[in-house]
Amino acid sequence: VQLQASGGGLVQAGGSLRISCAASGRPFSNYAAGWFRRTPGKEREFVAGVSWSGGSTSYADSVKGRFIISRDNAANTLYLQMNTLKPEDTAVYYCAATWAHSDYAEVGAAVYDYWGQGTQVTVSS
Repeated sequence: VQLQASGGGLVQAGGSLRISCAASGRPFSNYAAGWFRRTPGKEREFVAGVSWSGGSTSYADSVKGRFIISRDNAANTLYLQMNTLKPEDTAVYYCAATWAHSDYAEVGAAVYDYWGQGTQVTVSS
């Protein structure tokens, strides 16, 4: 499966932004999916994950209650709704996918086999 992230941009602190990830090549419903982010000098960080059906989700503590991960399998698209954004959310956001062996969200970067190219999100203070 190929992944293409989009929708990043510049937003003020406290604002909202939704980023998307379009999947192609194989039915997206075969895959668990997630979002990760990276800032210069830091390790790649798990943000959120969703199971193939959308019935199971998981979030990093830093974004819990502010971000919502969702998916539309008919449209082969993964979303991340980001609310109450903070300057520390500034990063390149990557979508990722892995073949679904269960209907649980995956949180570890090592289990993801497919990665998108990243989209920059910048939150100004």
